Formats: sequence, structure tokens, C-alpha cells
Amino acid sequence: MKHSRTTGPVQPAWSVFPELAPAEPSAAGLRRLRQEQPVLSLVSRDGQATDKGHIRSSVLSFSNLHRHGDLFAAYMRARKDVFIDRLHWTLPVADGMEFDQYDTPLARWVVIHEFGEVLAGVRFMPTTAQVGLHSYMLRDAQLGLLPHIPTDVLFFKAPVHDRIWEATRLFITDAVPGHRRQAVQAELMRGFAATARAGGAGHVIGIVPAVWSRWLRRLNLGAVPVGPQFSIDGTRSQAALFNVSGLAARGVMRFNSRHAPCFVSRTFSVRDRPFGGAARAGDGACQADSD
Repeated sequence: MKHSRTTGPVQPAWSVFPELAPAEPSAAGLRRLRQEQPVLSLVSRDGQATDKGHIRSSVLSFSNLHRHGDLFAAYMRARKDVFIDRLHWTLPVADGMEFDQYDTPLARWVVIHEFGEVLAGVRFMPTTAQVGLHSYMLRDAQLGLLPHIPTDVLFFKAPVHDRIWEATRLFITDAVPGHRRQAVQAELMRGFAATARAGGAGHVIGIVPAVWSRWLRRLNLGAVPVGPQFSIDGTRSQAALFNVSGLAARGVMRFNSRHAPCFVSRTFSVRDRPFGGAARAGDGACQADSD
């Protein structure tokens, strides 16, 4: 069977489909098109890298790991890069990933990433957790179960309360340049507060670098030291208590002479001690600034 076909003159598509006819763009239209162009590069027109870029925050749990590809493995490898390779902490490692006994289905991991590269992260654990002999890091340290952390890591008995979570393995990688670190810190702490609140927590307790107060002030996140400074394999660290509930936003958190944290605001007073227990001598010395 033979087929024949006659061809006509080539015509532009808009002559066949008039709705595709190109319109003469106006100056305003050109400006709008330029503004709506997607940003595909981390480098701005003047050659300087942008601070925000395409940073994303993901909250991982055992129930949603399958939705995030290899992000969890990349996060664990980043932890190894930071805590073992850079800080020289003595921690378990397997397949290039750092891990410990607190990476369980009870944990949540906030990962800050960009184009698959992990930039920062933090791990959360409810203080009510109990897996075999272990509960959460600060409490286990106080009970003498963790020889690399002193038993006097806190000024008070480690809390066990569903409104308090623990944060550990807080880090920002060396891959984040200086001019972008504040943007990454801000994204990390937004995820930090949102994840804790989503889990029902109003406060978060955890070990942070001893310089924590400097950049927390820049991010306007309320926290107080709740333990003495100590060293982990040469790194100066300290326990801190973070207020993520927003209840103390219009008050002042102060530190009395007995080193017991006080929370003063219109709706949250020293009588509402988040870690429970009887008030210590000197707690009454906490006073709020007027606003």
C-alpha cells in the first residue's frame, strides 16, 4: 500500500493557533517577567551569593523517612563530619554515619538542607522517653550512665515532663560560609521552636556550645543557662533551657544568685517552674522588668 502526502508552505504556529500569537511586550511587562523569573542560582547579579538561597527545613521521623530519599543518611553523615571529624568526639560510627542510643523512633530530627546538602540540624527527644536503661541524654548523664558528661551537668534534678523536650546534636556545618550563617541559624531555630511546639512542648532543654548566648540574642530566642560550663573532648559546652511557648515573650528571664532559672511574664511566673519540684531558696529574688 502506498501513501502519498502533499505539503503546503510552512506557516508560523500563531497563524494556525491565534491564541499563541506573540504580543508586543510593554516595558512594564518586561519588568514583571524579569521579577517572576525563578531563581536558579545562589549567586546574585552582582556576583555575591545570596543569604537565603534555597534553604529548606525538614522534620524527620521514623514514620516519614521514606518520603525524604537519602536525607536522613546525609544528616547522619553530616553529624559524623561535625562531631567526630571536626570536634574529635568519641562516638559510635558506621558506614560513615554518627549515631547513638538516642536515635530511636521516639526522636525527631530537624534538618536544614539545600539541594540535598545538609547545612545544619538538631535532634529532639521527649523527656518522658524510656528505652531500656536509657531515657534522654541529660538525665542519663545525671544518673551516671554517660561517662563523658559530668553528673552535675544541671543545677536541678533532670525533668521528666511531657511539656519539656530535649535537644541534642545541634550543629551547623563548615560548608556554610560566614555571610550565610545567620540565615541558616535563623532557619534552624525556627524549625527548633516549631518542632518542639508541634510535639506539645513549651520548653526545650539541651546541651549547647558555651557561646550559645551570643547568637541566640541575635535571633531573639529566650533561654537561660541551667548548668555549669564543662568540656566534651575539648569543646566548651553548657546546658540551657529554651522557652519556645511564646509565654515569656513580653517578660524577662533572669538568673538568681543560686543559679536557678526564673521565668517571669504576665502569664508564666516562678511558681510555674517547667522542671517541677519545690522552689529553691532565692527563687523569690526573680523580678520582672516593667514594660
